[in-house]
Amino acid sequence: MTESTERLASPDIDLLRDLILNSFRVRQNQDPVYVDISGNLGRVGAPQHQIIFGRRGSGKSCLFIHYIKTHSTDSVPPIYILADEFKRLTYPDVLIRLLIEILKGVPTKGAWWKKFLRIRTPTEAKAEELRALLDIAEEADITAAKKSSRKDAAKAGSGAGALKMEGRQESAEEQSRSASFREKKIDSLERHMRDFKDAIQASLKTWGQPNVVVLVDDFYLFPRHRQADILDYLHRLVRDTNLFLKIGTIRHRTTLIKNEDQTIGVELGQDIEEISLDRTLEDLDTTQTFLYQMLRTLAERAGITEVDTCFNRDALQALTLVSGGVPRDFLNIFVNAINAARGENNVRWLTPTLIYKGAGRLSYNQKLKNLKDDAGVDIAGLERVFVDLLKFCLKESRKTAFLISQEEAQTHRMEHDLIQQLMDFKLIHVVEPDTSAASGRPGRYEAYTLDFALFTEPRRRGIEIVEFWKIDDNRRRVGIREAPVYPLPRVKQVFGDGSARTNPEDEIHEILGDDVDSVGAQQSAAADALPSTARG
Repeated sequence: MTESTERLASPDIDLLRDLILNSFRVRQNQDPVYVDISGNLGRVGAPQHQIIFGRRGSGKSCLFIHYIKTHSTDSVPPIYILADEFKRLTYPDVLIRLLIEILKGVPTKGAWWKKFLRIRTPTEAKAEELRALLDIAEEADITAAKKSSRKDAAKAGSGAGALKMEGRQESAEEQSRSASFREKKIDSLERHMRDFKDAIQASLKTWGQPNVVVLVDDFYLFPRHRQADILDYLHRLVRDTNLFLKIGTIRHRTTLIKNEDQTIGVELGQDIEEISLDRTLEDLDTTQTFLYQMLRTLAERAGITEVDTCFNRDALQALTLVSGGVPRDFLNIFVNAINAARGENNVRWLTPTLIYKGAGRLSYNQKLKNLKDDAGVDIAGLERVFVDLLKFCLKESRKTAFLISQEEAQTHRMEHDLIQQLMDFKLIHVVEPDTSAASGRPGRYEAYTLDFALFTEPRRRGIEIVEFWKIDDNRRRVGIREAPVYPLPRVKQVFGDGSARTNPEDEIHEILGDDVDSVGAQQSAAADALPSTARG
C-alpha cells in the first residue's frame, strides 16, 4: 500500500477494482471470481435435488458457473441450462426444450463402431423425437381454422354483419385449435415420460459414474403460472435416477407448487432442499461480516492484506446498509465510492459521504429497469404498488420504514406476495420479521425499510430516517415500533387500478423532488441520515 494518507490511490486498489468489475461478467465460457464463504459450492454437487434462492446480484449464476469450471469432474459432469435462452417459448414448448437440453447433456459411452455408423444413443434418439414435436408449428392448425371459419361466414351472408360473425368464429376456432394442439403435446410428453427416463438410465449405465447435476439458471424467467408444471414434470422424470436438479431462482418470483385436481409441483424440505444466498438487513452485523469477508478475500487476491484501512470507522456499516446486503451491489458501490473519492482527490479513506455518493450511481432507476425486465405481466401493477408505497412513506407518513400486519398477510396472501416481490427486486428490505407496534396497536407485524439508494437522491425536508440498526435500552430497534402500518387492502386496490399513471419514473421523481434542499445541504443531509460519527 502507499502512504496512509493516499490509501485509495494505491495501484493495488486498481487491481482490486478490476478484479471486482471482472467478477460481474458471468458467462459460461469464463471462470468468474467466486468467494465461497458459506460452503455452498460443495453442496451443489451433492446427490440431492436443490433450489437455490437469491435476489439479483446474490451470486446464483456465479455459483453455478464457478462450480462447472472448478468442481465438475468425470464422476459428476454438469448439464447447464440458462432459462433466459428459452423464456419466450410458450408452454409446453419450454418444457420440451428443457427436456432436449437434458437428454443432450446426459453422458454416455458406447462401442466405437456405433459412433462410426452414426447409431444414436437412447438419449440422442429421444432428443430427436422431441425436436420433431417441438418443430410442429401451431400455426398450421390455426390457419386451417381460419379458412374454415371464412367459408362458414360466406355461407351465412355478406356485409359488415358477416365479417363480424367471421371474426368471432375465427377467434373462437383459433383458440380452440390452439388449446387442443397444446393438449396433444402435453399428452405426448406424459405418455413418453417413462421412455425418456429409460433412455436416461440406459445412458447413465453405460457411463458407469454415480451422479449428474442439472443446473437450471434463472428459472424465475419462465411463465410463473407454468413453473409448478415444469418442476413437477422434471422432478418426476429424474426421480429414482442419478440426475439431480439444481434450480437457481428468485424466491417470490417462483411458484413451486399448486393445488388443482391434484397437487402439482415440488415441496420444500420434502422433494427438494433449499439453499438461500440472500443476506438481509435483519441481522446487520452478520450481513456486514459476510460482505466484508467477501471483500477481504478479493482484496487478498489483489495483494491487499488490510482492506479495512480503506474505510473510516462508519463507512463499512454505511456500505452494508446502502447495498441492502446484496453482494454485487456492495462491491459495485465500493468501486463507485473509490471513483468518487479519486474524483475529489480525497484518497485517504472511504467515508459514509463517499459511500452515499457511490450508491447514488446505483440508483433505483436501475432497479426499476430490473423490475421491467423480470416481472412479466405483473410489471404495471407492481410499479403502481411501489409508487403508492413511496407516497405512503414519504408524503403521508414522512418516515422511511413501514409495518405490515401479520394477520393481514394471512388473509391477503396475494397482496403480501407483491410486497415480498418488491423486496426481491431490492426496492424495499425487511429489517424485522416479527415485532409489536407502539401506540397500543394490537397484533404482530413485519417491518420494512425503503431502499437506501432513494436517500442518496435529492431528499425532501422533514423525512424521518428510521435508524433501525440502533438498539434502545429495551433491546428493541429504534423507530420500528413507531413506524406506520401499510394496509394490504390498499395494495389490492392499487395493483388493480389500470387507470393510474403508467410512468413510475416521473412519479418517483415527483415524490422525491418536492422541497429539495440546495446541493450542498443535500449532501450533508445524506451524510447525516445514516451512522457517521467519524466523517473524515
